Amino acid sequence: MSDTGFSAGNGRSGLLTGARNSALALLGSGRTRLELLGNELKEEKLRAVRLLLLSQMLAFCLALGTILLVGLLVIVYWDQRVVILASGSVLFIAGSGLAYLALQRAMRRPDHLFAASLAQLEEDLRQLKRAAGDESRAD
Repeated sequence: MSDTGFSAGNGRSGLLTGARNSALALLGSGRTRLELLGNELKEEKLRAVRLLLLSQMLAFCLALGTILLVGLLVIVYWDQRVVILASGSVLFIAGSGLAYLALQRAMRRPDHLFAASLAQLEEDLRQLKRAAGDESRAD
């Protein structure tokens, strides 16, 4: 009889230990995933700031270059100033369109946002399902 009471106590103790170990593993896994998510958010923020700065630099240089070049051409070819201003406007508007397309291409992200976090969560889910299947077979 004492064996039965002793094994029941061990069962209760084992159950609590198992639950505690599972909770600790879950908390550790959650912490790791949150850290990974935080790193990916930082990387995305840096990428967005970089794209913003590059686009602002592009717009400023394009505007200044346009003004200086058209002004120089008007001075050099004073007699044809209307033709130069019209063709310059068309040329630089087309150039701005190409720059816009290049910026759009740079802003497209080839990989999925938070891909590493999602892949790790999928792996965790797969392992939990496998562990649950092993435990159900053991019972």
